[in-house]
Amino acid sequence: MSRIGRKPIPIPAGVDVTVEGRTVSVRGPKGRLSMSVHADMAVRVEGGNVLVERPSEQKLHKALHGLTRSLVNNMVVGVSEGFSKTLEIAGIGYKAQKSGSKVVLSLGLSHPVEVEEPAGISIEVPAPNRLVVRGCDKQLVGETAAKIRALRVPDAYQGKGIKYEGQVLRLKEGKTGGKGK
Repeated sequence: MSRIGRKPIPIPAGVDVTVEGRTVSVRGPKGRLSMSVHADMAVRVEGGNVLVERPSEQKLHKALHGLTRSLVNNMVVGVSEGFSKTLEIAGIGYKAQKSGSKVVLSLGLSHPVEVEEPAGISIEVPAPNRLVVRGCDKQLVGETAAKIRALRVPDAYQGKGIKYEGQVLRLKEGKTGGKGK
């Protein structure tokens, strides 16, 4: 029994959900998203809620039930509230600055790194050592933040690099005096 799949998805005010065949489209104040659901899953709008149903108790259908419901819920939340990920930059001389639709990062490399904003994503730089990635598509926000983080993953010894806000780094202990062995 999929507890997540059985929960109805409430549709907030200002959000429009349409189901045409296998395609679910959601439109709201933050944007528009659409997704093609698995052929076995049934999605319907009923009384201000979106319901996802499965045809049988097979293991595949149980897995798809919860997945489909979560993906549709993320679309509804995304177009009404939006998603964001905050990145922190740590290191001497490491900084970010916005220029047009690009973000220029100085990460201790021989050259500055430019990151272009993907369609539907906005990258804000509230401070030289903070980046905020915002958008209505949860998957695209996470993917963009992961690509930016991958440019300079935090160092295991000093913690220099780009990390998610609230991420706890476990720093390794350095050499403690190799003489006297």
